[in-house]
Amino acid sequence: MENFNFYSPTEFVFGKGCAVEAGRLVKKYGGTKVLIHYGGGSAVKSGLIDKVKKSLADAGVPYCELGGVQPNPRDTLIYKGIELGRSEGVDIVLAVGGGSVIDSAKGIALGIPYDGDFWDFYSGKTPEKALPVGTVLTIAAAGSEGSGNSIVTKEDGLLKRGARNDILRPKFSIMDPALTQTLPAYQTAAGCTDIMAHIFERYFTNTPEVEITDRLCEAVLLTMIKEAPRVIADPDNYEARANIMWAGMIAHNNICGVGRQQDWNSHNLEHELSALYDVTHGAGLAVMMPAWMEYVYKHNVLRFCQMATRVFGCQMDYENPEATAVEGIRRFRSFLHSIGMPINFAELGAKEEDIPVLVEKLGIGSGKRAGFMELDRNDVTEIYRIAAHASL
Repeated sequence: MENFNFYSPTEFVFGKGCAVEAGRLVKKYGGTKVLIHYGGGSAVKSGLIDKVKKSLADAGVPYCELGGVQPNPRDTLIYKGIELGRSEGVDIVLAVGGGSVIDSAKGIALGIPYDGDFWDFYSGKTPEKALPVGTVLTIAAAGSEGSGNSIVTKEDGLLKRGARNDILRPKFSIMDPALTQTLPAYQTAAGCTDIMAHIFERYFTNTPEVEITDRLCEAVLLTMIKEAPRVIADPDNYEARANIMWAGMIAHNNICGVGRQQDWNSHNLEHELSALYDVTHGAGLAVMMPAWMEYVYKHNVLRFCQMATRVFGCQMDYENPEATAVEGIRRFRSFLHSIGMPINFAELGAKEEDIPVLVEKLGIGSGKRAGFMELDRNDVTEIYRIAAHASL
């Protein structure tokens, strides 16, 4: 296990009806003027935004608001939020929604106190200051409610890039599993896929002797394999949704990733898909993650055998370990298909002829991307081709 620092200061308030805590928590963390940031009409139609506003009013905290966040959040709305926040004297941003809303709110929180272009922080610059962010989570998927990460799409050039720093970890996150019960089955399945992908990006490592985090990763994966089908069959299953919501946070606040090398190439490959085609992130991962696995598994066959036996219940073939590894990957793709996820480009709505564009946008050039297995342009091209033609 490698040396590490782990800092996770977010206060989590979990359970039915806890959205009414928003005003108290904003005051607790020093907020005197709030920007409420949210997505489309569901948060409004459900009455959630009104509950949050009432909670703020009861706590004596004034607010302004900015809706309209889209999946794969855009820089253009963040610029509007920065301008609004500055003009209104905002000192805290409250995100009401899923990962896209929270990531967009983090971009606003970075930009308001910064003299330059907030996109600097999504182009490699290290942030030194940000407004505090709070969240009211409505989708279990991205894990942004507990992480220091934010992913945003720049409309000019359709570049999907990330910022990462502990100052972006929310000060508080309100997590009511009941708020996710109205999600369509496809959105629920995509969220579950994203959670599993966050674990797999950490699980496939070159760091030896990381048994404790291996077992934590496997626990989250086994939970998703159990709970995702249950909640799709019964959308009102609160207990299944509660387990999924907490799993989503654990999967991405990095408690499962400390002390070990991580990968993230599947995410990087998917980001170009969702930037170009505006597909749901979890659906894109359902196509890219098994394709990446098929291409790299020979780099460490026994680690894939460990996944196959511990997570997907495969019998170990000691005479032919590769067969076990391949069966584990097959069962993973089959599971994703069983919960309604696409498995190839055609089902996702992507085009094989666009692979050169996807590769170019990755910006590898003549170099390589680090990770579980280093990847050059030829490698990522082949992974995209596997994704284009995948089948059960």
